[in-house]
Amino acid sequence: MISTEVSKGPIQAHKKEKGKVVYCDFNGDGGGAEMLKLQVTGKTILSSIRYRREMSSTCSSYVFGPYKIDPREVFYATPFSYAMVNLRPLLPGHVLVCPRRLVPRFTDLTADETSDLWLTAQKVGSKLESFHNASSLTLAIQDGPQAGQTVPHVHIHIMPRKGGDFEKNDEVYDALDEKEKELKQKLDLDIERVDRSIQEMADEASQYRSLFDC
Repeated sequence: MISTEVSKGPIQAHKKEKGKVVYCDFNGDGGGAEMLKLQVTGKTILSSIRYRREMSSTCSSYVFGPYKIDPREVFYATPFSYAMVNLRPLLPGHVLVCPRRLVPRFTDLTADETSDLWLTAQKVGSKLESFHNASSLTLAIQDGPQAGQTVPHVHIHIMPRKGGDFEKNDEVYDALDEKEKELKQKLDLDIERVDRSIQEMADEASQYRSLFDC
């Protein structure tokens, strides 16, 4: 039988033998992870933990390639991945899911990071498809500069799709290439955001964040 008690604390993961307590806290960046205190009868169990979804700007930090991301733009996170709104969305609900660790290429991800990235994309995509009353999803990775990647950090584009959003469906990939180039130019120049203010992005993230609250 397992009894659980939730507390918060710094990163730690240790285990004791039969009848003892096991602590697991996999997030060490101060992002508000919740630690499960497990009273174990029988063999030792290392638990998966529920990650606190709503991040505080004073507690979490995120990077996208060489760029720092305002935590208000992040609406969902796990110990390995995070999802953020897009500076220049191609369609309503166009967001990015990235590994927390700065990893340039998809093949550089660990097995845990790869699994978590796709599970996060699956969860985020499902929520946003429903939220935007869409009927399909486009999930795309541009892995390397020749594939159209402009920011050297693995990221999955997630776009809720509706009938007629593009005259020809494959046009979405050409448009995505252009948006990638624009994104890098915007980030590099760090010029004033005319089309999307930080407050607009924060408001959108807040809406999406509420979808993941229990």
